[in-house]
Amino acid sequence: MKRPLPIPAGAHGQFLKEISRLWPLAKGTLAEIRKPCIHAGCKACASGKKHSALVDLFMENGCQRCMYVSRGLAVQLRQAIANGRQLEARLSQLGREIIRGYRLERDRFKPRKS
Repeated sequence: MKRPLPIPAGAHGQFLKEISRLWPLAKGTLAEIRKPCIHAGCKACASGKKHSALVDLFMENGCQRCMYVSRGLAVQLRQAIANGRQLEARLSQLGREIIRGYRLERDRFKPRKS
C-alpha cells in the first residue's frame, strides 16, 4: 500500500494564500526587438536603427510562440512574469520539502543496524 505524501496539515491553505498574493501570474519572456518598417524612405531603417517593439515569448503545445505587447501593458506583464517565476521557485521548494519529509518518515520507522 502506498503511503500518503508527508504534507503538513494546513499546507494547502497556506499555499493558496501565497499564490493569491502573487496574482497576476504569467510565464514567458518579455523582449524588445528591432524591425524594419515598410516605408521606403524611413530614416531610422536607413540608418540601421530600425523600430523597436515588445514581444512576449512563450511555449504553447511544445512550440515557442510570440505575441506583440503594447507599451502600456509592458509594466504589468513584466510584474506578472516575475510573479510567475516566484511561483515556479516556490513549487520547486515544495517538491524538495516533500522529498525530505518522505525520507524523514521512512527513516523514522526503519530499524537501525547495530
